Amino acid sequence: MKIRLMLGLCGALGLSAWWVTCAAGPADRPSAGNLGATASGAASLDTAASATRDSLGGKFLDCHVHTAGLGVSGSGCFVAPALKGSYKFPLYLKAFGVKEKELREQGDGVVLDRISALLSRSGTMGAAVILALDGVADSAGGLDTARTQLYLPNTFIANETRKHANLRFGASINPRRAYALTELDRVKAEGALLVKWIPSIMDIDPSDSAIIPFYRKLKELGLPLLTHTGTEHSFLEAKDSLCDPFRLELPLSLGVTVIAAHVGTPGKSHGQDNMERALIMMGRHANLYADISSLTQINKLGYLKRVLEAKESRGRLIYGSDFPLIETALVSPYYQTGRARFAKLRSAAKIENTWDRDVALKRAMGVPEDVFRRSAELLLK
Repeated sequence: MKIRLMLGLCGALGLSAWWVTCAAGPADRPSAGNLGATASGAASLDTAASATRDSLGGKFLDCHVHTAGLGVSGSGCFVAPALKGSYKFPLYLKAFGVKEKELREQGDGVVLDRISALLSRSGTMGAAVILALDGVADSAGGLDTARTQLYLPNTFIANETRKHANLRFGASINPRRAYALTELDRVKAEGALLVKWIPSIMDIDPSDSAIIPFYRKLKELGLPLLTHTGTEHSFLEAKDSLCDPFRLELPLSLGVTVIAAHVGTPGKSHGQDNMERALIMMGRHANLYADISSLTQINKLGYLKRVLEAKESRGRLIYGSDFPLIETALVSPYYQTGRARFAKLRSAAKIENTWDRDVALKRAMGVPEDVFRRSAELLLK
């Protein structure tokens, strides 16, 4: 019975990247109050980022954390009615430790308040990058709400992360948006550490030459691209072919720093394991990194060991948790029995703090210390 319940929850939560949940009309453009950022403002924020790296006090930076919202308090978030009405919706909120009533009464920022509080009690994690998520672009470069499954605006994430010393802003921009290039300037000035894509649900082909100007702007601004690789099961539908690691050849050839989320796991492209394809690309391009988020999930058993043993991954892996998935039935130290010393797994399972438990589990499975440090080294230059 317990096994059936756990597997059912795995299916309900999806088997890949987490996603934010919001349910109000979308705010398609940045608010006027945030459009006045200047180059000097961006420079001061860069200086602040360097100081922040020092202020981590020897702790680590999580590059891959999601949040949730209902579109209340003027957040501008949007979720497609089909997702809002699905059985997944309450399960996602529960994983964040919030109830819909709390969000409606206290506003969408309450989730970030709780993430910040949980981080503050961690002995290993000093800060986390909270990820925005853009939607599908229509033919005019606006937000196509008919095809967008969910949308979490940059302005909302930037404003909320600014309230917490241990939260950082991760932007998201569909390169097909009419204001994509100016939005890159704006989010950089707002302190964004990276740009996040899930191509399979944002309808982005990373290999499309039409978005070369976007890539050149990313390189100019020094913004890494954190992009989902591998199959995606957290949404109602996804074009998984768009998350083939081989499609990253174009931005990599242009010098963009790219982070392949989940090292291509799971699934295959053209009959080849996506993880193997991600490793091949890492062998070809020194500017390709990968985060290890989700690699301790029950549907990815064995992947982490293979990634750590691959020569192509050495010096290229960075720490990400994919929070809140590490707080669900998808992850347990006991799933890794036989892959690490049982005493270490049992010790990790007893740790209360979410991030401390995740770090202990990954250490038990052989993740070296440089992987945990590299997120800050790469993103807080």
